[in-house]
Amino acid sequence: MTDRVLRVSGRGFLPLYALAWAGAAIAYTPFLTILLPVRIEMIAGPASVHWLAVTTFIGAIAASIANILFGWASDRSGTRRPWVLAGLLLSGGLLMLVPHAATLPVLTALIIGWQVALNMMLGPLAAWAGDVVPDRHKGLLGGLLAFAPACGALTGALVTIPGLADPSARLTWVAAITAACIAPIILFGAGRAPGHETQSPAQAAAPIPMLRAMATRMWFARLLIQISEAALFAYLYVWLRGIDAGFGDAGVARLLAIVLLLAAPAALAAGYAADARRRPTLPLQISAVVGAVGLALMALATTGGAAATGFLVFGVSTNIFLALHSAQTLRVLPDARYRGRDLGLFNLTNTVPSLIMPSLTLGLVPLLGFPALFAVMALLALGAAWLLRGVSIGASDRQA
Repeated sequence: MTDRVLRVSGRGFLPLYALAWAGAAIAYTPFLTILLPVRIEMIAGPASVHWLAVTTFIGAIAASIANILFGWASDRSGTRRPWVLAGLLLSGGLLMLVPHAATLPVLTALIIGWQVALNMMLGPLAAWAGDVVPDRHKGLLGGLLAFAPACGALTGALVTIPGLADPSARLTWVAAITAACIAPIILFGAGRAPGHETQSPAQAAAPIPMLRAMATRMWFARLLIQISEAALFAYLYVWLRGIDAGFGDAGVARLLAIVLLLAAPAALAAGYAADARRRPTLPLQISAVVGAVGLALMALATTGGAAATGFLVFGVSTNIFLALHSAQTLRVLPDARYRGRDLGLFNLTNTVPSLIMPSLTLGLVPLLGFPALFAVMALLALGAAWLLRGVSIGASDRQA
């Protein structure tokens, strides 16, 4: 009976899915941002920066391929649940082997295997929401997804509390917390065979070429925002220190934490309003424009306070954009039978910016400084807002 209710309404499924998506963020955020760099530094010493770059680059390629592959595999198999479970168990097991990797080649191979196993879980899990959550709740879904990055960051802070756990135990904590978050959806979450579910009213009413055109616009809009996100993630500390030498690593960490804590409830409110007003892309356009305003403030900043304010505006707005975009993308995928595969292709917008960003930064900053970089990024954000003007997916909500 419970599973039937979840299938019908979609509302009961949302907290299970939000918890699972938070678990997915917990699975990789503490490891990639803190625990892996520490392990590489222990093995590589002075060469740690080089090896971290190599490991991250190869791992990102493996993750991109695996996300598409396992999303497609879950489409073909007609179910998501076994893939999520297998990926959860394999990725958790490989994570706990990391402390036993004594050489850099072994550690790199282990990370590649972990990335593949992790995306065995992430690809089908991303598509699972599209199988169950109806269009009228996509905004709420996106708002709930915004809590995942904060959960990942808070878990990283928790497991690294001095004296709480040694390096090996920290990874065990991460694997255990991840499993605790994802187990409920595996046990109780509604499922729908991907090959048999009907498309949403928006998808059923629109011709396939129109859906493909809207999906393409959504893809490029996310890519433009993600390029800015990647650049700020890599160079925020350097830029802030250049404006105000008083900014230390603790100050930057607090600033990032404030962004995540403000963005989550704001995204939830924006997503709820988008559902209520049946304007699914409006919050995306607004947040992209506000992100451009934040970048303009950053370009003009000459003091630490002004710089931090500009980044807060940018960070909160783009976190809202990315969370809501993930949910609203489900509306425009052209074929529900290949939802997992298509979401894997959308996942490339998370990895491609890491290839574009270094060239963009090196081409502008040495000659013109960070203000020029932020000006270009502001134009990219405005471009994302312009692209979304051509995505008309709100009218069908009246039928949903």
